[in-house]
Amino acid sequence: MALAGAMLTLSGCGKLKDSSLANNATTTSTAKKKSYQTTNTGKNGYTVLMKNGRYVISPIAGLTATNNDNSVDTRELERGLIQISKNQFSPNQYVFQEGQYLDTSTVTDWLTRKSKSNPKGLNPANNGKTGSDTRNPIYLEEIVEQDYLTGSGSKYQLGGMSLGLAMNSVDYYQKKRNGAEFKTEISRAEQKAQGEKIANEIVARLRKKKALKNIPITIGLFSKTEKDSLVGGTYFAYGTAAANSSKITKWKSVSEKMQVLPTTGNEKAINSDDASHFNDFKAAIQNYFPNISGVTATLRYDNDKLVQENISITTQFYGYEQIQSFTRLVLSSAKKYLPNNVPIEIKIGSVDDVQALIAKETGDSDYQVHVYGGE
Repeated sequence: MALAGAMLTLSGCGKLKDSSLANNATTTSTAKKKSYQTTNTGKNGYTVLMKNGRYVISPIAGLTATNNDNSVDTRELERGLIQISKNQFSPNQYVFQEGQYLDTSTVTDWLTRKSKSNPKGLNPANNGKTGSDTRNPIYLEEIVEQDYLTGSGSKYQLGGMSLGLAMNSVDYYQKKRNGAEFKTEISRAEQKAQGEKIANEIVARLRKKKALKNIPITIGLFSKTEKDSLVGGTYFAYGTAAANSSKITKWKSVSEKMQVLPTTGNEKAINSDDASHFNDFKAAIQNYFPNISGVTATLRYDNDKLVQENISITTQFYGYEQIQSFTRLVLSSAKKYLPNNVPIEIKIGSVDDVQALIAKETGDSDYQVHVYGGE
């Protein structure tokens, strides 16, 4: 599902077209050109740059400040930054590449607390206190970089950069090694204040790099969820430092929400109609087979409008015809009960593996169905 989501977000599948891209800032005029290819652009997505037929991975991918990372945040941190970047870097004019200008050593220093031995740390120095309300928490948990290039044929150049700053909403800590776990909760106001401060410090540092002096740099502020959350975090603000500017002067709010259905406890559905449609869908497929372990949905809203629905169905049957017939039922029920104007992904699987995938990339597209090991 993560792979499918990445494909839907960045670009559609398609044939590769050969091109050549001059290497990034470290390349000299005498360096040999390297073979690059780009994927064909999907609907509303970026063309993705590849090197020698391989996807180019950022060297800082996966670096975090602590060991309390929530895996469900990772996809939303990257996906949300791509959506924010479209406001500054049009997919019709820019080519996407994972970040290549920040290295592991630099970002490791940035994510660490500031100290005499590490003056570059962007997280506050340890004040020696252990109270949840008196200690200095770790605010910045992770940084993701995305590069946007312009050009054509054999000549491309960096046209802009986006950074996602993952800000902790909860910082977990121990008062002594291997001791009990405590936590410091961080308000949205504090996340915003610290995030804007850190963002401007990062912009100022980046401007010292020759290749980054004259490009727009967009930075998004992302709120991470608690480590046991079932849904990923969301962006809450972003801003852009114009070319030649070392500061972001204007920040824009982002209104994204995530919710898992069915809701638990006293939690209310963000949209009662969406919850009702999901419940009807769930009832229809659960009545077909008695041994369905669970049906859950993750819904994403933008300005209170549903923009993505991902459904996970866990089964306890493995028979060939059972899976085939159940997949047909799920498809029929999806068409009948689920909204027809949003992208939807439905994963059918057992505890051990995925058995079928039903998905439509856009609100106006048709469902595509694949049964693993089937016809």
